Amino acid sequence: MLKEMSNNKFIILGREIKKGERAFLELEVAKLHTRNSITISIIVERAYNDGPTLLLMGGVHGDEVNGVAIVRDIIRKKYNKPKCGTIICIPVFNIFGYLNLRREFPDGRDLNRVFPGNANGSLASQFAYKFTKEIAPLVDYVIDFHAGGGERANYPNIRCAFQQEKTLELAKVFGAPFLLNSNFIPKSIRETLTKMGKTILLFEGGKSNDLDNFVISSGVEGALNVMKHLGFHDGEISKKNNSIIIKKSKWVRSPASGMFQVHVKNGTWVKKRNLLGKITDSYGEFEKNVVAPFDCYVFSVNTAPIVNKGDALFHVSVEII
Repeated sequence: MLKEMSNNKFIILGREIKKGERAFLELEVAKLHTRNSITISIIVERAYNDGPTLLLMGGVHGDEVNGVAIVRDIIRKKYNKPKCGTIICIPVFNIFGYLNLRREFPDGRDLNRVFPGNANGSLASQFAYKFTKEIAPLVDYVIDFHAGGGERANYPNIRCAFQQEKTLELAKVFGAPFLLNSNFIPKSIRETLTKMGKTILLFEGGKSNDLDNFVISSGVEGALNVMKHLGFHDGEISKKNNSIIIKKSKWVRSPASGMFQVHVKNGTWVKKRNLLGKITDSYGEFEKNVVAPFDCYVFSVNTAPIVNKGDALFHVSVEII
């Protein structure tokens, strides 16, 4: 086993982390044709007292920098130093994408669609395999921090499958403004870790290549709530408001191609037929309103100035609890 609990040993990447010890480790992603190694940094903090192991990870998609900033702030504020158990932080998971501010791996693949990976597969698949074999077996809980892809801005929300009662309970403790029922995406980290018996939460906030202080603070505060609940820290769980629980949601899509202007504030409640946005052509010949199909919350907004017919514009609640 990679994680030895006999004699209270904790071994990761071939190194024993003793009680009360902090370790800065590196996991090789690939070796370049220049003979240089590309590695990701892994920060491990083990308490003197036994307890569970929590993994905090950001940057699975290299352009989703809010997740990187959340894990960074957790480290900077020393929240990753537990009173019991072990906390593992991986601020930048997709180092290739992060260096180039791109979503994908160099082989063009989405790293979050190739798990559990293959030792003889593509570059992304080989790295996913290393993580699945070397890191994943060590952890009990995971919080994976993401942002909206492309030009989509997500209001801070936590996602899990509602049929998993233990995960749902932890998602409520996190205390994000929205809590969204989300099915598993095939070959994602979340699906793979769940099949391994791990409890994983997926945080979404902000958009790609954009740092948002509100999103970052929401992620940090939510992670700290989870840490307190699991016994890593003392103190009262702090939630400004109870999460709005969305059991079912849908995307409002663009009725036409053209220039797009948003007319609604992200994260707000709107009534049926309220104006969400406008689409116009480049020549002043038409203007189309995009309206709320029913009473709902808007929790993700497409901020692209130009859209095509059928593009996802607004993610809205269909059924709330």
